[in-house]
Amino acid sequence: MTNTDSAPTEISPRSQAQRRVLTVLVTAQVLSGAGLAAGITVGALLAQDMLGSTGLAGLPSALFTAGSALAAVAVGRMSQARGRRSGLAAGYLVGAVGGAGVVTAAVADNPLLLFISLFVYGAGSATNLQARYAGADLAAPSHRGRAVSTVLVATTLGGVVGPVLTSSTGDLAHALGIPRLAGPFLLATVAYVAAALVLVIWLRPDPLLLARTLDTEQSLGNGTTGTEETASAQGRSAGVVLGALIMVLTQLVMVAIMTMTPVHMHDHGHTTTASGFVIAVHVAAMFLPSPLTGRLADHYGRIKVAVASGITLLASGVLAATAPADSVAPLALALALLGLGWNLGLVAGTAIITDTVPLATRAKTQGMVDVSIAIAGATGGLSSGLVVAASGYPVLALTGGILALAVLPAIAATASRR
Repeated sequence: MTNTDSAPTEISPRSQAQRRVLTVLVTAQVLSGAGLAAGITVGALLAQDMLGSTGLAGLPSALFTAGSALAAVAVGRMSQARGRRSGLAAGYLVGAVGGAGVVTAAVADNPLLLFISLFVYGAGSATNLQARYAGADLAAPSHRGRAVSTVLVATTLGGVVGPVLTSSTGDLAHALGIPRLAGPFLLATVAYVAAALVLVIWLRPDPLLLARTLDTEQSLGNGTTGTEETASAQGRSAGVVLGALIMVLTQLVMVAIMTMTPVHMHDHGHTTTASGFVIAVHVAAMFLPSPLTGRLADHYGRIKVAVASGITLLASGVLAATAPADSVAPLALALALLGLGWNLGLVAGTAIITDTVPLATRAKTQGMVDVSIAIAGATGGLSSGLVVAASGYPVLALTGGILALAVLPAIAATASRR
């Protein structure tokens, strides 16, 4: 009788708060998705235009991904100390400052300011990813995959709208006396500020702080220290390594191929609108399948979804490498598979991390994991331009697809330790 009577008291505030948290996070993610995707679409082209070099066209992606590594630590630590609301809002505001800096650099034709601003702009990317953890803070273990996917799918709308508006924002920038390629960064700046305001005003109660409170109350009521704390240190360590490896590999491959696709298309006579369409398809595939991916991860297990990620990324690399350079449709399909493979890996890896790490250190650990993801992305972005300049886009795509299969032995090696 005791358990039956006490269950509604514990579940009701958690479930009610979870619904509100997801609603607010979805709204913020729609806005921040536009800011994230806008910069991805033209970052490489802007650098190529200012520097006159294809070899350094991957540098913008590397810079804002490296910036996201530093931001991931800061957002994670701030979230650990003050809650998700403070950490996420601060990250988006810093990203907005970076976006404004890119616009200023384009007007002044200052490559150094461009690189610094792109590094700062990376805070928006880090925060956009960190928000997925906030969606899982109050979720039951059997629903964490779906909670993560709900936050991720919200990025789809903004992520698709951002690249599609490349031409329109370019026209607006031109009317304001700003280089056309800086136009999407105007959108990014406004979108990140709006996302920060949504979180500051409406993300109440804070999901991480409330989850800690409810967990403590439940533990005291049961006379235990909580089920999460009873897990062995070795099991937790293996879980963190496994989740991180899955996300690191998928991020590395995705960023490398994605970064150079607009440059590859531009070099073969495609318009900015065409490359914007391909990136829009890619971003949609990164986030739109999330509800299904989350359910698959909850129903069939995180490991099977991670394996599917590696196979899908291989298919993407092979298709991108063999697609006719003068045809948009095969490249769009290849980039769609690239986004889907990334999504499968991210949802599976995130769920593993959230399952493994106790609330007392969750945000801090998640921030450190995202540092590894950001470094992998920076490596992929920086190396992608060099590989294309030396060997061509098909070699980059095929190499990335083969590298994605490394997720399989990584899963086998770390899963056995769990």
